[in-house]
Formats: sequence, structure tokens, C-alpha cells
Amino acid sequence: MQIPKEKIDAVLARMEAIDARLSQPIDRDTLVKLNRERAELDPVYRGIVDLRSLETERADLDALAADPEMAALAEEEVTRLDAQITAQAAAVSQLLIPKDAADEKSAILEIRAGTGGSEAALFAGDLFRMYSRYAELHRWKVEVMSESDGDAGGYKEIIANVTGKGVFARLKFESGVHRVQRVPATEASGRIHTSAATVAVLPEAAEVDIEIRPEDIRLDTTRASSAGGQHANTTDSGVRILHIPTGIIVTSVLRSQHQNRAQAMQMLRSRLYDLERQKVDSERSAARKSQVGTGDRSERIRTYNYPQGRVTDHRINLTLYKLEQVLAGEALDEVIEALITERQAELLGAVGD
Repeated sequence: MQIPKEKIDAVLARMEAIDARLSQPIDRDTLVKLNRERAELDPVYRGIVDLRSLETERADLDALAADPEMAALAEEEVTRLDAQITAQAAAVSQLLIPKDAADEKSAILEIRAGTGGSEAALFAGDLFRMYSRYAELHRWKVEVMSESDGDAGGYKEIIANVTGKGVFARLKFESGVHRVQRVPATEASGRIHTSAATVAVLPEAAEVDIEIRPEDIRLDTTRASSAGGQHANTTDSGVRILHIPTGIIVTSVLRSQHQNRAQAMQMLRSRLYDLERQKVDSERSAARKSQVGTGDRSERIRTYNYPQGRVTDHRINLTLYKLEQVLAGEALDEVIEALITERQAELLGAVGD
């Protein structure tokens, strides 16, 4: 494909700017960020340099072809070089697809019961088990940060930290409204009910990603809940943090106040980082509508239909008659891979715009 010259020039100019900045005295955080950006840009920079070298060689052959004695030899070389240039241009186009800086990060998974009462809470529990099994298959670690049980089982809300390499890259398209259609165990007439749960996947943010000023937060302690008995918690160990500029509130009610503060700050950083990402995504979407979506929490993304044994992802019109395998985490990759492929095709098309 034809790569716009301004895109190539922008990469080369950015690489020069980074190298110039790195040659000057800078603070540690800036050094880390610039080195990270340079490492991400380096493959595409090298690809562009190789492409330019091939194009220069091709231009030299045009001059050689003007010599009648060298024309035949030049023609053979032109055929070879044209094939190399085409392949290299395709490789550079792939490298120019915008990389999501959060893809390699771990993630915070939040699942909340929506419409449907007790059935919605049970479905939220089904979704959490699905993601837990999926994480196990990928050898990720799942640690529950907070939970609120449903009256008849499942969860009104559950928040967990999923840690491992590339967690966010695979789970980020799971954000949105998940809908279930099935006959509840309490339904005597056998009528199918529709319930919903909302999933939010936030990239886990490090301190270098988000700066939180002490004056921008208000920290309160609360009485942490407990099951009672000899371990009943009688101290104010729970932590509630309000981020004043955004109004975001996070809480953590484990037994250790130190652990609660660290966990609450981690959740706050991730939510602020996600807020920044949503702002950037909104600006991009204004110029080019994303077919796959960028994790709009209110978007209905998937339906799990028990009577028909099917799962349908509405964003890419994908239907799999593998409900049990998807809910077991075993076939979830078939949905996720299709979403990733669709997104890459969309971004590849944007490279040539």
C-alpha cells in the first residue's frame, strides 16, 4: 500500500526529537517515558530506513536502465527490487498501526450487576468465573480487591486485579454491557428472562503513568467490615479517597490500613489513567468512528443466549454456538481474536488515509 509521506516524515522527526531530548539533562520520569517511546518507535524507524534505502537503490536502477548495454540486467534487478519494496512497505504499514501503550499492562476488572435483580447478580458471578478461568488458561493471576454479594448468589459488584503480560490487550474489548437470556431457576412457567451486567476493564496504571498531587485528594478512614468473631475489626482501617478535581471516589476495606491505602491509590491511578485514555479515544472517534468500539460502558456488546446455546458479539456480528465453552473461558479467545483482527484492519485502513 502507498504510505503517506507525512506519516513517514512524522516518525523520523519524532525519533530525532527524542534523541535530541535524551542528549540533554532530564528528570528520571521523563527519561523513563522517552526511553519507552523510543523503544516503541525503533522498529518502525528501522523499517522506514530500510524502505528508503530500497527506494534509493530503485532510483539508481532507473538511471542504469538508460544505458542500452545495462538495460537487460537493470530490468531483472527492477523486478526484484519492486517486490522487496512492496513487501517492505506492507511491513512498515503494519508497524505504523498505532500501538496502545497500555496493551502490555495488567488490568483492573470491574463487574456490576445491571437490570434483572437477583438474576443479574448471578450473571455477574458467571462472568467473573468466565474471566477467572480465562485468566487461568493464560497463566495470569486474579486477586479480588472488593466484592458485594448478591442476595441469591453471584455479585452485585466485584472488582479484581488481573496481573500478567498483555492482560489489557486481550481484555480491553470486554468493557460494556453483557446481556443474558435464560430461564431463571425461580421461574416456574419457563419464561426466558433478559438480564444484564456491566463490565469495565481498566489498564493498571503505575506512578510514572499518572501523577496524583497530595492536595488533589481527600483521604478518610472507615470502619472496615468483617465476619465478626475473634477477628472482628474494631479499628478504622478502611480507606476512602476522593479525587477532588474529578470527583472520583475509591474505597478499600481490607484488614490492613496500609494495604487499603495502597490498593485505593492503585485503583484511583487506574481510573484517572482510563479517563485520559477515554478523552483521547473520543477525540480520535470524532475524526474516525471505531467499528469495534473503545470500551463505552453503556454500549451493549454481547448477548449470551442459553436456550440456543449461542454467544453473539454485536460489534462485529459474530455468533458462536459455543455458549458453554465461552463461559468456561475455553472459547473466549475466538471472540477476542476476532475483535482484535477487526480493530487491526480498521487501524491499517487509517494508516493510508
